[in-house]
Amino acid sequence: MNDLGERLARNPFVAILRGVRPDEVESIAEALLAEGVEILEVPLNSPQPLDSIERLAKRFGGRALVGAGTVLDAASADAVARAGARIAVMPNADAEVVRASKAAGMIAMPGFLTPSEAFAMLAAGADALKLFPAEASSPGVLQAMRAVLPPGTGVLPVGGVRPDNLGPWLAAGAVGFGIGSAIYKPGSTPEAVRERARAFNEALRAVPRKLSV
Repeated sequence: MNDLGERLARNPFVAILRGVRPDEVESIAEALLAEGVEILEVPLNSPQPLDSIERLAKRFGGRALVGAGTVLDAASADAVARAGARIAVMPNADAEVVRASKAAGMIAMPGFLTPSEAFAMLAAGADALKLFPAEASSPGVLQAMRAVLPPGTGVLPVGGVRPDNLGPWLAAGAVGFGIGSAIYKPGSTPEAVRERARAFNEALRAVPRKLSV
């Protein structure tokens, strides 16, 4: 099992810090780590994202899996890898970006919405798949797709995931979740972020998990 799978097995949440600033990113990360959230994603449409990624990688590289989100091209994949990112997350199904991310030594998690996109991304070398936007899909669709995807394929719904709807996704075979504004949005204090992370963890304890990345 790779580092992504090991961390998801301990805590299945990826904190998407869209809009985070470099001057606050470390305190936000501390709050998340205090609640066991070990995968931290800084989308590239945030202010000075490479600075934030570099700060996280330098301070928390041993404790967290630091990544970049909204990675849209090969040049961006190279840039975030140089900044210290270890995982590249994409909103779309782009084989070139997957291959560039792998060539740079990162875990690659592209977005997909259909079985054709899922198989194409796995063929390109994806380590896990981001079901996005999850609001346009359903646990039933995920369960049907997992019946044909290779065993061990990790699928993480992203979009519209809340503490009160984790159960059906987990029952359908989700191995984790990308959580954006439900855990962090611009202006959130570290205390508020920690409280939201705690709410997700409390909801998680009420449902069974089966993680198989």
